[in-house]
Amino acid sequence: MATANPSTIAPDDVASFAAIASEWWDERGKFAPLHRINPTRIAYIRDQVVAHFSLDGESATPLAKLSVLDVGCGGGLLSEPMARLGADVTGIDAAKESIAVAKTHAAAQCLGIDYRVAAAETLAAEGKQFDIVLALEIIEHVADTALFYAALAELVKPGGVLILSTLNRTAKSYALGIVGAEYILRWVPRGTHQWKQFVKPSEMAEALIGRGLTIRDTMGLVFDPMKWAFSLNPRDLDVNYFLTTTKNP
Repeated sequence: MATANPSTIAPDDVASFAAIASEWWDERGKFAPLHRINPTRIAYIRDQVVAHFSLDGESATPLAKLSVLDVGCGGGLLSEPMARLGADVTGIDAAKESIAVAKTHAAAQCLGIDYRVAAAETLAAEGKQFDIVLALEIIEHVADTALFYAALAELVKPGGVLILSTLNRTAKSYALGIVGAEYILRWVPRGTHQWKQFVKPSEMAEALIGRGLTIRDTMGLVFDPMKWAFSLNPRDLDVNYFLTTTKNP
């Protein structure tokens, strides 16, 4: 019997996001949590990239002349800020509906972003490489994490940066990331996340180190209910976290 080619695409997850793609840029819609965390994650990415490449942190476009790949770009919430920081941005997503929204919104903003309906392994097989690869809030939605890690590692240029973010697999993340976010606050639709698909920082680090990457930074993303805002905390990785790596030259 023939065996299907391995893929990182999880059809059910793709279908779920495709069904609500029209809400990507609605700050009060189903993607409201991403709008809330966006300023913090943009600042984190910017600071990590500026430090790694010794760029001018005072510049309005510090990422000029650098190529960025936004994996699982959705409607472009991260791709557009990266373009405004000066980067040459490519955004990929498995949901054609999300890519359609991303293209329309970028065009209205006069931003030249290369959006494609594609999986990470597809670009890796084509030999594409980028200075910066971003895979934020996506690995918990892929079908084959080993293949995903391998593709990401191949997509980063030697000396480049790979930044990921996801939810830690802890009791606290279940309480806040699923029960709190999906059932109590109703920030995201029920069933958006599966706790067993959350990834521990140690698991992610081990997988990436084994693929020629070096861990540069691990940072927690923490929600403060008093300020109704997110902030960075290197000592609290219990729920959301970033992991920054560099590819050995």
